[in-house]
Amino acid sequence: MYPFFRLAKTMFNARKQPSVSYSHQDEIEFYCHPWDIDMFMEMNNGRILTLYDLGRTALGIKCGLMKTLKRERWGLVVAGSSVRYRKRVKMFDKITMRTQCVATDDKWLYLEQSMWVKGQPCSSVLIRAGVTSNQGVVPPQDVIDASHSSFDHIDIPKWVQEWIDSELHRPWPPTTIELDDSLTVQQPSV
Repeated sequence: MYPFFRLAKTMFNARKQPSVSYSHQDEIEFYCHPWDIDMFMEMNNGRILTLYDLGRTALGIKCGLMKTLKRERWGLVVAGSSVRYRKRVKMFDKITMRTQCVATDDKWLYLEQSMWVKGQPCSSVLIRAGVTSNQGVVPPQDVIDASHSSFDHIDIPKWVQEWIDSELHRPWPPTTIELDDSLTVQQPSV
């Protein structure tokens, strides 16, 4: 089930905070609840991606994006993601989530998000997000201007640019890879 109560709490708390720019690194905190864990007694990887929505929502409220979406009747879409899981999040761990828009191009906003427990990074995700209208994707600069906010433009970080470039080579629509039945896997000798 979607974490509606945590979303409501996140939205309530974000509205009480001062306005920030799109490039501000924002933080929210919450706990890993029993309904977030899987059979291995750690936070489920799918739940982690769902909870990253909360961080993007909080930043979106603080930089004026959510009001702009409502006023302009625009939508928000995730168009791609790359995630790393490095440390387990266990039940009742206190999580600090960091969210920051690290780059834009002519079409997309690129957000880096991470979850931390006791000062240690547990996971990180790079999100390609877009704002949509009836005419298609709204250029990020138009979105920022409509929000009466700012973005401290920097060069796209090399690792983000490399991910963008690698996505250009990924086929769409997805293709099926035919494997030759004669292929065998050699087991290493002990």
